[in-house]
Amino acid sequence: MSINFDHCFALCAYQVNPHLEECVQSLLAQTLKTKIIMITATPNSHIKSVAEKYGLPLHVNPSPTGMGGNWNFAYRTADTEYVTIAHEDDLYESDFAEAAAQSVQDVKNPLILFTDYYELAGGEIIRENHLLKIKRRMNAPLKIRAFGRSRFVRNRILSLGCSICCPSVTFHKSQLVDFAFDESFSCDLDWDAWSRIAKEKGSFVYIPKPLMLHRIHDQSETTRLLSNGVRFGEDLSIFKRYWPDWIARRLMEKYKKSAESNLKG
Repeated sequence: MSINFDHCFALCAYQVNPHLEECVQSLLAQTLKTKIIMITATPNSHIKSVAEKYGLPLHVNPSPTGMGGNWNFAYRTADTEYVTIAHEDDLYESDFAEAAAQSVQDVKNPLILFTDYYELAGGEIIRENHLLKIKRRMNAPLKIRAFGRSRFVRNRILSLGCSICCPSVTFHKSQLVDFAFDESFSCDLDWDAWSRIAKEKGSFVYIPKPLMLHRIHDQSETTRLLSNGVRFGEDLSIFKRYWPDWIARRLMEKYKKSAESNLKG
């Protein structure tokens, strides 16, 4: 394919994850070949062997400070115009990079582009559930390009919850020169990021085709943070950016229910 797309998958690997190699294979199977690097704060023989097996550069974070620090290291290390911070639990459809490249060809000042997704739980692909339905409805206005350029529309969507799946996001680094994840968040680093980026001049580009599988399992960091309640405290703090306290708390009650699929996955 002749589309010019200066892009990198920065794959974050952590400890010994049985899904790492499968994720790497999904990135190598892309119909549009772009750069792939691996990032880790926990170098070990498993991660090193996978990197060596597939000939991928492995970059070790010299100052690990948690998930946010690792994502920021991945973002900084990618030396391309566009970067997708891939998660080792997840799988990418073979046309993910190609669809991303096509989606920005005639868009002025894209900020981020992101795709729809399926969930993967217990080896089963979940194409539709309550949470996925809600997110698709929330993102539907962004199918209209003018709405993707609208700060008002973007912020109204995000005021109702985090509808954007983090590992499906590709960042346009040329437009987000000073961007960094807020490392004070343990779980809502992504929602906080979209909330801040939504205020910038430029476009959110939504690809409504499911182009990745987001794995839900008992050992995931998201599930752990849901279980111990950290997630909901952070959720409430972001709702309060948009709403008075009493409305934020009402929204939280509904938001908790929509997150139950993660706990059951």
